[in-house]
Order: sequence, then structure tokens, then C-alpha cells
Amino acid sequence: MIEFNSPVLTAPDGSIIAVIEEGGPSLSRTPRMGPDAQLLLHPFTDADAVGKARAVSAMVGRRRAGATFVLVTHDEVLMEQCADEVWWLRGGNLVARGDPAEILPIYRRHCAKQLRLAGLGLESALSPTLRDGDGRATLEAIELLGENGEPSTVFRSGEEIAVRVAVRFQAEIDDPVVGIMLRTRIGLNVYGTNTELEHVLVGPVATGDLVRVTFRFPCNLCPGDYTLTAASHDPDGVWHDWMEDAVAFAVSDHRYTAGVANLRAKVYAELSRV
Repeated sequence: MIEFNSPVLTAPDGSIIAVIEEGGPSLSRTPRMGPDAQLLLHPFTDADAVGKARAVSAMVGRRRAGATFVLVTHDEVLMEQCADEVWWLRGGNLVARGDPAEILPIYRRHCAKQLRLAGLGLESALSPTLRDGDGRATLEAIELLGENGEPSTVFRSGEEIAVRVAVRFQAEIDDPVVGIMLRTRIGLNVYGTNTELEHVLVGPVATGDLVRVTFRFPCNLCPGDYTLTAASHDPDGVWHDWMEDAVAFAVSDHRYTAGVANLRAKVYAELSRV
């Protein structure tokens, strides 16, 4: 028997139980446990790959001998590797329990939704790593909008989003071009376009004119952190105002996907026996 704030949960002898505490520590005190159960808080976090593998192997060996372990952890790989059950707690109350293959996908979907909600209503702060140009235009605002039209800094993979760039012109320009570039956290170019490539005329503009350009596209990116660069420039590339990595945003999803582009593959398998 293992007693938390409210649930009394029973762990079979010779088992490894992984406990997810949503929202940070909810165990106001050490739970009451049977004499043969051992509680490990966020185990193996300081171990390297070899040390972690050895520790897990030793723990699994002791489980076979009848020992019970309760791992309070957010290490999903560890849970999938050795846990017999996952107990998901929120504020010390039981949300769900079951096989890791059953509980972890539900938990990931929940986390992706909470991350998306956390970003709602948050306007992107302009903090470019580089700003340059001849001053004939000024980027006054760069907004990232979710599929509901509201500002956000976190988007769901596959969600239709919009980037709205507001440019104030300080001089008469016949044919200004407004463009954007998405990059990964480490600077890899992901996607870029501009009004010239999309055959959208912005000019001619006069001194004092304000132009808002909206780029709308599905956010088919893998979960991770990204930046957005925006610029106003001449067709020959002379910058009016260029803001490098002007705003940062994140993409979340309920499952891990490697890489940058989320191509959402449909996979089929066929078995043939000779």
C-alpha cells in the first residue's frame, strides 16, 4: 500500500511504479509506504548514459527478486523503459493509472494542450539579435496569431497560424518588399517568403503610410523552439529595416517527432511469408 494526499494505491510486490506529479511537487510529505517499497525522487538525473543504464539494470534485477520501487519522475524514456505502471497525480489526487503505453500518450496530449493554452494571449516581444537598414521604413510590430486569431507564443503542430508585420514608411518607395524567415533555435532556415515571391504589391507608398502584411500558413513544424525574422527592403535587397530573430515562439505536439518539418506520414506495413 502507498498512500499519497488522498488516494491509497496498491503496488504489487516486485513492481516498478512511475509517478507523474503534474505542476511540480504535490507530495507535501513523504507518502506512507510498505516496508518493502522504496521511494526514489527524480532518480538518475545526475547520471551519465552508462551510469543510468547500470542503475536501471540493478533496479530491474531487484524487482525480479521481489522489491518494489516508486519513481517520482518526468523522465518519459525511463518510464517506458522499466515502469510496470504509471500513476498520474495532480495536486496529490489521482488522475489516471495504467500501463505506460496507455497513460503516457494521454499525458502528452494533455501537456501539449496546456502548453498551447499557456501561450494564448501572449504577444511576441520584439527582441532582435540584429537590426539594420537605411531607415526608409520601420517595422512597428510583428504579431504571431493562432487559428482563432488571438496572439500566442506557442502553437500546436499543424495549426494554421498567421504572421502580421506592420511597416511604417519614412519615405516614398515605389515597390517595397516585406518578407519573413522562420528559423530553428540553432539558426537553420526553415521557411521564408515575401510579398514579391507571392506576387502581392505593397507599393507605391508615401511618407507616413502604414502597411500591414499578413502571412498565413499551416504550422507543420516538429515540436521545438523557433524564431521569426522580418524585413522591409527593395526588390534588389537593400534593407529599409531588418530585424533578425525578432520574435521567438514554440511548437508543441502530443507526440515526439524528429527533425523540423512535420510531414505527418501515413505508414503501412505488409507481411509476406515464403
